[in-house]
Amino acid sequence: MKVAMLALIGLILGAILGGVLGAICGLIWTTVFHTSSFEGYSGMLVFFSFIPIGIILGGLIGAISLGYATSRGGANAA
Repeated sequence: MKVAMLALIGLILGAILGGVLGAICGLIWTTVFHTSSFEGYSGMLVFFSFIPIGIILGGLIGAISLGYATSRGGANAA
């Protein structure tokens, strides 16, 4: 039960951090590749592409890593 709870916490924290990193990467992308801002295209690119990818990857990485780290505790994990 402890492993599942900490994996859920890792999922939430990883999703938050992944969303922030996705937004930062998206803003860097639009700056480096001179993405057009016509009718908000660069903002939609960041909001609909980079942030969801960051949330999904961050949540998965956070849940797997925190769950795995907790399960490696041996007798203390139960």
